Amino acid sequence: MAGRLDGKIAWINGASRGIGLAIAEAFLAQGAKCAISSRKEDVIRKVAETLSETYQTTVYGYACHTGRQADIEDTYTQITEAVGVPDVLVNNAGTSPYFGPLLNAPDLLWDKTFDVNLKGPFWATRCVAKSLLDSGKPGSIINTASIQGHLGSPLQGVYGLTKSALVSMTKTLALELGPAGIRVNAISPGLVETKLASLLTDNPDFSKSYTDRAALRRFGQPNEIAGAAVFLASDESTYLTGQSIIIDGGYTAA
Repeated sequence: MAGRLDGKIAWINGASRGIGLAIAEAFLAQGAKCAISSRKEDVIRKVAETLSETYQTTVYGYACHTGRQADIEDTYTQITEAVGVPDVLVNNAGTSPYFGPLLNAPDLLWDKTFDVNLKGPFWATRCVAKSLLDSGKPGSIINTASIQGHLGSPLQGVYGLTKSALVSMTKTLALELGPAGIRVNAISPGLVETKLASLLTDNPDFSKSYTDRAALRRFGQPNEIAGAAVFLASDESTYLTGQSIIIDGGYTAA
């Protein structure tokens, strides 16, 4: 039985755990050829080996600091040489090093958050989009945003600002790249149980305030985000671009 992503080449960054890993697993299950990247070389190599064994295919793993332009460009060169030009890019890498009032945010952490959450996705998108434009091929770019990019974000202001800007970038690039058949969309998860979100999910008071408001009365799981990424990467979504799909258990519906 054919997979929904047969013949697709995908690059997924921030793929060593959590949502990125779940997306890589879902892509592989649907027949995509995958290159994955993450900051720590030993970790991403091990993840790539495990995925290769599980799905009986070669998964290419690369160490890449998404907040460094040179890392992004070098990784992209290695991917194209080993696998080919990606049809699908998933910008999933993210960071949230500061939790507190926005006015107290240190400049160093402000810069780090914007480098990883916004500049990195832009640099990666530019690499992939230019190759697709040169070859005349269509493609799909998927950005992992957040509901914090659609709401005010007390105590997570810098993170929320980066995700709001990422949603804006998604819309702009969708308009600029659409005539070439390159689609650009975002997924905006609510609170999902990952290491990045553990500061919130492990806090009893915050946990209760979130789950009491969410229609489904719980947090999300990484695999519950991956299905949307498969849809956006597949030819089932060829008329969908410039959108941010909110997957939050009904939190923003309240």
